[in-house]
Amino acid sequence: MRLLVDNARVYNTEQRRCIPGSMLCADGKIIEVNFGPEDKFRRENADYVINAGGECLIPGLVDVHTHGRAGNDFNFADKAAMKEMAHSYAVSGTTSLFPTLASAPFSELCRAAELIRSLRADTDGAEFIGIHLEGRYLSPEKRGAHDAGLLAKPDADELNRFLSFAGIPLHVSAALELDAEGRFAAAAKSAGVTLGLAHTAATYSQALEAYRMWNVSFTHLYNAMPPLHHRDGGAVLAAFESGAYAELICDGFHICPEMIKFTLGNTGLERVVLITDSMAAAGAPDGEYMIAGNPAVVRNGIARTPDGALAGSTLSLDKAVENFSRFCDISLADALVCATANPAAEVGLDGTVGCLASGARADFVICRMDEGQKSLGIRRVFVAGKEITA
Repeated sequence: MRLLVDNARVYNTEQRRCIPGSMLCADGKIIEVNFGPEDKFRRENADYVINAGGECLIPGLVDVHTHGRAGNDFNFADKAAMKEMAHSYAVSGTTSLFPTLASAPFSELCRAAELIRSLRADTDGAEFIGIHLEGRYLSPEKRGAHDAGLLAKPDADELNRFLSFAGIPLHVSAALELDAEGRFAAAAKSAGVTLGLAHTAATYSQALEAYRMWNVSFTHLYNAMPPLHHRDGGAVLAAFESGAYAELICDGFHICPEMIKFTLGNTGLERVVLITDSMAAAGAPDGEYMIAGNPAVVRNGIARTPDGALAGSTLSLDKAVENFSRFCDISLADALVCATANPAAEVGLDGTVGCLASGARADFVICRMDEGQKSLGIRRVFVAGKEITA
């Protein structure tokens, strides 16, 4: 089916602005984007025409680090719950994601990965474009909400077994200073796995070497790593100097607004990746939940373990974009690249999702962007050219 979206202000990733134009799609892919007011595509040649009413047409948001939503967790969810989550993500503007698995017994991780993989093209909502493993291979010193009894040292053989269930794309966050001989990282890279440095006690030199050797990104920068210090800048300084992608949980709790703005000044827009790191309480009421083998209590939208550690967020990615724009005093159009093209590039899927370009999947959102109120104002959401209704 040929789908035409016209009378739109189309988001241009390179220019980071919305330009009057139109877009033609077919069979779930973008055929061509017209940046210009002229009527390039003939309406009668389309099977279905959407008049955007002059509102903004932006890429669907891409969340590469999210543990759950709508009362469910990817570690434990069955098929029905995973579909429920996929729909909840989509209606909030996130059209593709890497379901993220926290620390758990290895057999449970494999079961969850196999189920997620089986649903990649069958969610009836946001598409599961890969899997993010953020568990087991973490530093006990920086475990955060992860149960210490579920942690393990990086094991290349175990990773290869996990790959047989998860497949590719796979992103693995790990404390790579524990991989002293580099066997784990080497096995990951040879299999096409992307790596993030996470829950790490790495020194500055260790973190910088991980980037130089393995092209790591920095998983939820600042959280579960040593703070920036004048005697050893640690992973934070390495993230600034390396040229790597740096994930930020932009809810105002995990990182204060002033530090968000400070980070942008040291990385630039091209390296920030907005994530939610959301847990089951995202899009759900306050209450008691589980994450990474530990209980978590959510009060006023903030999740903590019984010992007070932050336990994921209740953030939605559209709100992260709005917060980032507001915290850094930048436009929503500038902030959008950090939740679309940048996360796609972090996991090696640039040009496939997170952009409005020929050959990309037809994931898009029609919204009423209000720069004054810092609101995306989502109106309609499409995944692979199919509208997702609330």
